Amino acid sequence: MLELLAYLRANGFKTFIVSGGSIEFMRPWTEKVYGIPPEQVIGSGIKTKFELRDGTPVLVRLPEINFIDDKAGKPVGINSHIGRGPTAAFGNCDGDLQMLQWACLANGPRFCLYLHHSDAEREWA
Repeated sequence: MLELLAYLRANGFKTFIVSGGSIEFMRPWTEKVYGIPPEQVIGSGIKTKFELRDGTPVLVRLPEINFIDDKAGKPVGINSHIGRGPTAAFGNCDGDLQMLQWACLANGPRFCLYLHHSDAEREWA
């Protein structure tokens, strides 16, 4: 995966991670591991609000889910965050199917790869 990301960036592509995991969990380490900066990470999130506490501005996490970036939520997250569909998309689990359908059925040249590693019949468990 690292080689693919490096190849895409070397050829003018902007790369993103679209994860069902928490965006706040993903952002601190994706740049070091994958070379993808925090602003290019799309993930699930918790509702957050702005408050002034003793004159200090803070962001406060609320006990509510803001967005689930999984399954049918992935195309919605991509559209909301990036504002355009991907030219290439890569998925590795059931939660990526709708993202790949949305990406590959769009007009123009597209490339989608689905490495379905959760297939217990054809993959080493």
